[in-house]
Amino acid sequence: MQGPRPVVLSGPSGAGKSTLLKKLFKDYENIFGFSVSHTTRQPRPGEVNGKDYHFVTREEMQKEIDAGEFIEHAEFSGNMYGTSKGAVQAVQAQNQICVLDVDIQGVKNIKKTELKPIYISVQPPSIEILEKRLRDRKTETEESLQKRLTAARVDLELSKEPGLFDLVIINDDLEKAYSELKEVLLEEIKKTEESRKS
Repeated sequence: MQGPRPVVLSGPSGAGKSTLLKKLFKDYENIFGFSVSHTTRQPRPGEVNGKDYHFVTREEMQKEIDAGEFIEHAEFSGNMYGTSKGAVQAVQAQNQICVLDVDIQGVKNIKKTELKPIYISVQPPSIEILEKRLRDRKTETEESLQKRLTAARVDLELSKEPGLFDLVIINDDLEKAYSELKEVLLEEIKKTEESRKS
């Protein structure tokens, strides 16, 4: 795959990945791009096919997975989700650094591919703080909150595996976390900016 190295960002819901990415996309306009994931779930109101997700049938998606077209895929509450090679190549073709936001299983799957990304884990300072952040969002039922916390505990435990990530960011101070993120990506950002000038 040509173009800048992709970035794989992982970490439990509520760790602050979205907030960090928003800052990155704002500060480096057009340098980063999201790969558009595939899913078999129904579009939610306002979601656009090809922009939010590639909405496909289970049959279509399974056929492409079997053909080796996916970098990673998983199943959540009865729906399939995944990142296709084509989605990453589409971002790289625009000379952008492709950002993949995946769970720990996705990280392990990507490790088995020829994609050579920078692996970054964003983690909360503690499960207690994570729980407070999730509660403050007021978007979760008690049941879904407990599910997220259980998933987060597993995620944090598995992410301790040596060599799994190039960088682990403990997000208890947003500015500090953001500068750590920028620092590890600086080389790719510079390369991308320079290759655009030529």
